[in-house]
Amino acid sequence: MMDKNLWYKNAVFYEISVRSFKDSNGDGRGDLHGLAEKLDYLQTLGIDCIWLMPIYPSPLNDDGYDIADYYNVDKSYGTLDDLKELIAKAHRRNVRIIMDLVLNHTSDQHPWFQASRSDPNSPHRDYYVWSDTDQKYKDARIIFLDTETSNWTWDEKAGKYYWHRFYSSQPDLNFDNPKVQEEMINVARFWLNLGIDGFRADAVPYLFEREDTHCENLPETHAYLKKLRAFMDEHYPDRILLCEANQGPEDVRPYFGDGDEFHMGFHFPIMPRIYMALKKERYEDMARIMQRTPPIPENCQWCTFLRNHDELTLEMVTPEERQWMWEQYAPEPRMKINLGIRRRLAPLLDNDRRKIELANSLLFTLPGSPIIYYGDEIGMGDNLDLPDRNGVRTPMQWDDSPNAGFTSGKPYSEFVKGRLGYRNVNVARQMNDPDSLFNSIKRMIAVRKKHEAFGSSGMEWVESGNPHVAAYIRRHGDDTMLILNNLSASAQTVKLPPQYQKKYLDLFAGNEHVIADVLALDPHSYHWLQMQK
Repeated sequence: MMDKNLWYKNAVFYEISVRSFKDSNGDGRGDLHGLAEKLDYLQTLGIDCIWLMPIYPSPLNDDGYDIADYYNVDKSYGTLDDLKELIAKAHRRNVRIIMDLVLNHTSDQHPWFQASRSDPNSPHRDYYVWSDTDQKYKDARIIFLDTETSNWTWDEKAGKYYWHRFYSSQPDLNFDNPKVQEEMINVARFWLNLGIDGFRADAVPYLFEREDTHCENLPETHAYLKKLRAFMDEHYPDRILLCEANQGPEDVRPYFGDGDEFHMGFHFPIMPRIYMALKKERYEDMARIMQRTPPIPENCQWCTFLRNHDELTLEMVTPEERQWMWEQYAPEPRMKINLGIRRRLAPLLDNDRRKIELANSLLFTLPGSPIIYYGDEIGMGDNLDLPDRNGVRTPMQWDDSPNAGFTSGKPYSEFVKGRLGYRNVNVARQMNDPDSLFNSIKRMIAVRKKHEAFGSSGMEWVESGNPHVAAYIRRHGDDTMLILNNLSASAQTVKLPPQYQKKYLDLFAGNEHVIADVLALDPHSYHWLQMQK
């Protein structure tokens, strides 16, 4: 059996925007009590760990990633006691909770920044990166190209420029200051003492700045992150750090260190290639990126996802591939944002049930622990009339009563409109329908959790002689899985190499059959087959 401190290696994660999930007090915004009311639902779905988007006090210029106080919960969501109660209720159901730890920057409303800009003698002056010129670190790219023209912003009060890798309302912390390093470990300690099971660490490649570098993935950054991990290992050995570094697999690999940096890292590059594979009906793009993915230490794991709270990022594909993805998946200009696409899973896949299930089959069987974005398990839509990324952060659709059972008050946001709106797509209807998308995803999760093969980090591609079928092996000890995904809208046949012509148990149909020769696959079908002795 797997070491219990390695629980994350075969866990299924579920990402929640607390504001969008469930309102308990009628003020129109989701809150921690509302989320606590829905823990039974999440337990029914089968998830192991909730990832909460930021719940800190914030002016909300970047949906809470602009933090004004690291040591509190925004009062619209509840109190620290409400969070403790939520954690206790989740733990009783064997569900863990991780939260966002935003190390790189604060809000410009944070008291540290206000003190820093107001007084050159303040102990906080050195908490941020100030300069008399905006010509330093010129090799660093600008990340939010559609809103920012520089990584420096002039501050009238300080009479200096301050450095920011994201929005100008999010000044970067100065990690060259040992006090900042210590402060952020104190922040981690505070939440871990409260019972949080770990952190998704936001935007970690950018912690340090050095002249004549891109100011990303610097050795100093890795040294600090190892320090944070050592602190957690010593005091909180069963908690985790999940790395958000939107980089190629070779560049993310160092964030695992020798198993002494991050426990987990998002596999950003596989995600767009799943969509490429579905549209091209061929698997090579996925195979190439997985073959480029270096092995990781035994105590580490990738994290995979189809969608999340941000745009479907296309930073990790070539300019030609990006253009092609925009043509295929963002035919209207308003579907694009930054270097990506602001649409949800179901509309991206034409609300085609077979394709949505097939994408999930890939998510649940490729190496890594899968993350479901709230609402994707019922096939929620998006609302492109809303600005920025808000279109994929609309309220959860619980039932077909007014306001989708989300709130008894006036909702903070418009809902999804049209055929993917809550009248047609909601939890209540799907839980009662054995053939619903919800119940299919629930089945996939249940099957996945029974087999440790899915928790290993390796895979082997199987040459089936058919480019339309993604065929691969996942194994752990004696448990060997053959996974077949037909990416094509037409029926396909595969001929497996002799070493795979054996007896298998179909984990969904429950029947055993021998694969001896040519196997026929229905359009957009998927098969999880366990090799029998």
